[in-house]
Amino acid sequence: MATRRLGVGETLGALNAALGPGGPVWIKEKRTRHLRSRDFLAPHRALQARFDDGQVPEHLLHALACLQGPGVAPVLRCAPTPAGLSLQLQRPAVFERVLSAVAAYATPASPASLGQRVLLHCPALRSSPCALRLSQLRTVLVADHLARALRAHGVCVRLVPAVRDPHMLTFLQQLRVDWPAASERASSHTLRSHALEELTSANDGRTLSPGILGRLCLKELVEEQGRTAGYDPNLDNCLVTEDLLSVLAELQEALWHWPENSDPGLAGAPDTGTDGCLVVHVVSCEEEFQQQKLDLLWRKLVDKAPLRQKHLICGPVKVAGAPGTLMTAPEYYKFRHAQVCKASALKHGGDLAQDPAWTEIFGVLSVATIKFEMLSTAPRSQGEWLLLFNSILPFPDLLSQTAVLDCTAPGLHIAARTEMICKFLVQLSMDFSSYYNRVHILGVSTQQNGVGRAEGYRVKAKEAEDETSRPFLFQEARPHLFGQMFVRLQLLRAVREVLHTGLAMLGLPPLSHI
Repeated sequence: MATRRLGVGETLGALNAALGPGGPVWIKEKRTRHLRSRDFLAPHRALQARFDDGQVPEHLLHALACLQGPGVAPVLRCAPTPAGLSLQLQRPAVFERVLSAVAAYATPASPASLGQRVLLHCPALRSSPCALRLSQLRTVLVADHLARALRAHGVCVRLVPAVRDPHMLTFLQQLRVDWPAASERASSHTLRSHALEELTSANDGRTLSPGILGRLCLKELVEEQGRTAGYDPNLDNCLVTEDLLSVLAELQEALWHWPENSDPGLAGAPDTGTDGCLVVHVVSCEEEFQQQKLDLLWRKLVDKAPLRQKHLICGPVKVAGAPGTLMTAPEYYKFRHAQVCKASALKHGGDLAQDPAWTEIFGVLSVATIKFEMLSTAPRSQGEWLLLFNSILPFPDLLSQTAVLDCTAPGLHIAARTEMICKFLVQLSMDFSSYYNRVHILGVSTQQNGVGRAEGYRVKAKEAEDETSRPFLFQEARPHLFGQMFVRLQLLRAVREVLHTGLAMLGLPPLSHI
């Protein structure tokens, strides 16, 4: 049976359990200066709350030094320090375990959420791209990223609305956003009939405007949901239009009929209940009030409307370096694309934008710039062990956290950690850049002794294959460093797998050069 992969969460859990009952004590170190001497720390103040004078009994120190368990990293030493209880892992053994099973660290740590269904609704996609504001563009990118993260976690995801505008479809392809196209419009006949029974006249003796069917009071429904639900207290009457009923019809149709390539148990057949589905409306802060109306209208007009509706609100967007703040989404893309082309021209010389070989590269770089700007801020950090300990080892847990939607929290709104992947990739790229600039991975010399260079490399490569399973990693003083070189190459392969998986969560392909 395959050995279980190591995990930061499993190791922290075992460390806390080893200290006996009580809240969590241990923290994982991230800073370079701390990682020189330790990997985990139980701060002195936290130990004081658990033990008299902060002194950990000897038998617990021994238990920590011998810590074992599924997914638990092997411990090298555990000793008291002025900062608290310091623990360092057996780093060569951890390197060996991780690098021998790289693919296992590019998948979520938690089991797949089979059977869980999420309907992601992004109202901004009902407009044309020329009318798409930057705050709305952000909702599109957030919804796309969230869908990728949830699917990677085994969740069945349905995206609404299906896009009908061909120009919007082209723009989404340009942004590398994977969104379904429309086939046919859902029928709103049943909803219309029900709505007409509930509506009161909205004209007060005057002629109704075209498309307006009447007025519906939502005040009572807001009060039923309770003040803690988070609905705007100013919600009162809603003018019901044909367009509004068409939106509700599409949502209801999507909720009842899941695509055939989703969960096999759901394929092709309508579901008899909506309790098991979470509906997440991804909207900008400007659209929040209108979306709350739609939410309540759905509950009012449809007997089997979903009980779990949450609103993921995206804040306003401020574009760094932009000439103005009233740019549309296509203008924003052109602005960033022009910057990418200009930067490449300064770096490589010439007008590369006219070179077909660079067209795809500039497109990817432009989209990457937009997605990272919309979804993250850039942290800073640097280090070989730091690369593995801060990036590769915790990556499965990170993938799982990005797919967590806390639908049990009280209130209307829901939070999503869509920024985590962007922050992680920025930090990993900085760590890797710093490492690659300092370490000569392929700079290995060998005494040829009459043996051809190619043959010498083949011989040493075979020796390296035999030696990579031994825990001698990263000892610079060896006479021949082929083993070290191949282990470092394996580390780079692990970094590449993690980077590629992270970029895939953003719908970005990896580039071979820029």
